[in-house]
Amino acid sequence: MPDLTFPASLRYSRDHEWVTETREGSVVRVGISDFAQDQLGDVVFVDLPEVGDSVTANENCGEVESTKSVSDIVAPVSGEVIAVNESLEDAPEVINSDPYGDGWLFDVELSDVSELDTLMDADAYAAAVESEGA
Repeated sequence: MPDLTFPASLRYSRDHEWVTETREGSVVRVGISDFAQDQLGDVVFVDLPEVGDSVTANENCGEVESTKSVSDIVAPVSGEVIAVNESLEDAPEVINSDPYGDGWLFDVELSDVSELDTLMDADAYAAAVESEGA
């Protein structure tokens, strides 16, 4: 398995999305993990939810298309999309080169802050990835 990173400051879903709080307790930023982008290969297209859309935890809300496959983006939390990373429209490959930075997907105003407690920390996510890859 390649040398993948899972920043300790983030929370992770079983579907390989990451979440970080951008405003204390109410707004989070969502992206896909280093593991997910590595499994996908070269990302060539991203279909994101639109600003104003409602997303529901554990439900599909978009797609990431790579040279190898198409994968669903599964919302790790519920709420209203308040921003999307429009730069991915012209440069989706940024997800491969910077999944935790410029490759973020969208921001969500949380409808239920307690959903953050259902996500894994970096150590638990790394263990889950390790068992998946074994």
